[in-house]
Amino acid sequence: MTHTLPGAAPQPRRARRRPLLLLLLAVCYAVAALGGLAASDAASTYRSLDLPPWAPPSWLFGPVWTVLYATIAVSAWLVLRRSPLAEARAGIVVWSAQLALNLAWTPLFFAAGQYGLAFLDICLLLAALGVTMLLFRRSSPAASLLLVPYALWVLYAASLNLAIWQLNG
Repeated sequence: MTHTLPGAAPQPRRARRRPLLLLLLAVCYAVAALGGLAASDAASTYRSLDLPPWAPPSWLFGPVWTVLYATIAVSAWLVLRRSPLAEARAGIVVWSAQLALNLAWTPLFFAAGQYGLAFLDICLLLAALGVTMLLFRRSSPAASLLLVPYALWVLYAASLNLAIWQLNG
């Protein structure tokens, strides 16, 4: 199926969806880049903290988040390609809110050293992520499932944040 604007060559629906996926990937990796700028010395800060014995090494965070940001983008893309924006609006608004909370965590934790506020932020992030998954499931169960590793990682990060707050507060 193709859709044509007046004076434009027809484009297959699939070709128009690729720019949306690229845009969503760009948004998610921009969040990662901004978080990285806010915590340019995060690895040394992390190593200087009293950590619980189950804390991961600092090098693990980069590879994990690289994969997770891709799944976050693809999940929104799956919803938007299956539903008109008017139907997907609530899910995309909550998806955007969880991404904003994700972005806020890094400067709170690393730049400001506000472990308690960072823990509050990550709890709100988990709540927004849960709502996102429920809303996404309506139009794309796959989109919701793609967010499960992200939710599990954020839950682990929340417990790590709490432990660090208790050990260093």
